[in-house]
Amino acid sequence: MITLRPAGSRGHFDFGWLDTRHTFSFGEYFDPNHERFRSLRVLNEDRVQPGKGFGTHGHRDMEILTWVLSGGLEHRDSLGTHGVILPGEAQVMSAGTGIRHSEFNASGTEPVHFLQIWILPERSGLAPRYNQVAFSEGELRNRMCLIASPEGSEGSVQIFQDLEVFASRLDPGREVAAAIQPGRAGFLQVATGSVSLNGHALQAGDGARIEGEAALTVVAGSESEILFFDLA
Repeated sequence: MITLRPAGSRGHFDFGWLDTRHTFSFGEYFDPNHERFRSLRVLNEDRVQPGKGFGTHGHRDMEILTWVLSGGLEHRDSLGTHGVILPGEAQVMSAGTGIRHSEFNASGTEPVHFLQIWILPERSGLAPRYNQVAFSEGELRNRMCLIASPEGSEGSVQIFQDLEVFASRLDPGREVAAAIQPGRAGFLQVATGSVSLNGHALQAGDGARIEGEAALTVVAGSESEILFFDLA
């Protein structure tokens, strides 16, 4: 069964410096029908204006994955990490027992567009940590590229939860496929462009829960970028 989550039905707030859309309940947005999907707790699409961002704040017991679509996001945290996340780079931060960080648009002239993803960890009390991995265009183009996994397989960042996250940049007309093992489920997020998911048409910002399906096939209707979550 495929259950669509249309882009326009998400929670939406425009604060001027930040335009944010929430697939699941987050902050002031609450929808009892969309609180989370298995261990996938937050999936926010954020656009931050030049020179603006999120000031220093804290998190605990959450795996936080960031995937930049355009622009650059500058990161600082209480572990002493400082860097810029660019398109094609997966950044993960385990909040664990507690971490403080800030995220700012690295540019003074161009907006940054990114997905902020929170995943419930397999257990509480993990040690805080940070990791960032860059993937080449060849790894991402017209194939399912593993960007996050429990063991950090295939050069992916490690997530302390039984799930895998794949990213793909698709040329028009190209397709990618994935099998879903019994008892597991999937979630597809269309970051840019338009695709068909097992015959269902999706546009940029649309998501889809995938349950009871043995496999999925995604065909790009235009230049597209997708993220696929394989969840226990």
